[in-house]
Amino acid sequence: MRKIEAGITDIFSSVQGEGIFVGAKQIFVRFEKCNMACSFCDEQKNVKPRMYTPAALMAAIGSLEGTKGFCHSVSLTGGEPLLHVEFLNAFLPLLHKKGMKVYLETNGTLPEALAKVIKQVDIVSMDFKLPSSTGCRAYWNEHYKFLKIACRKNVFVKVVVTPTTTDAEIKKASDLVRKVGKNIPFILQPVTPVKRGDKVMPSEKLLKFLEIGLKNDLAHIRVIPQVHKMLNLK
Repeated sequence: MRKIEAGITDIFSSVQGEGIFVGAKQIFVRFEKCNMACSFCDEQKNVKPRMYTPAALMAAIGSLEGTKGFCHSVSLTGGEPLLHVEFLNAFLPLLHKKGMKVYLETNGTLPEALAKVIKQVDIVSMDFKLPSSTGCRAYWNEHYKFLKIACRKNVFVKVVVTPTTTDAEIKKASDLVRKVGKNIPFILQPVTPVKRGDKVMPSEKLLKFLEIGLKNDLAHIRVIPQVHKMLNLK
């Protein structure tokens, strides 16, 4: 029988710095690989992953919880966790058996993969990838299909915005969210400069983006920066 494994680049305990659960204590499991190459990505690219079986990863999480204390949830991040569906289907029941909540951080572009694990996920932190921000193609259709599945659980949408983000993109993104459910939280996250020469997000643009979402009848639109960067946390 083939051994199920996934490459993990980091496991650590810290504070969630993004979205509506900002400030919550979590254990983070960072999966290797991503199907995108966003220009604002700040993940380390040259970290060699360690291979884990579901049982070995569960043991590592249990050990970390034992030394660092209880957590709100276990954040599966990356990379893109949904590139590891077979592993997740074997691993997530182990988390639930221990009474831990599953917090999935995802780029929101793999709806078919999400459909295979959604029953075992508690919270979905879903990115909307805007072409002007990422330098990648648009994923509107994939995002719509993804959100239709994710809305079965506690989901919020996070949109990284940069000085190049357009009003039209925010309007289209908010249209799409409202179509699925106007009460889905919509978080505007100003990009954190990662390279020399990166520009800070202008406050007037953020205010304009908020206005667009409010006019589009979104019930919960907020601006929330990367707080863990401000606090110098991992």
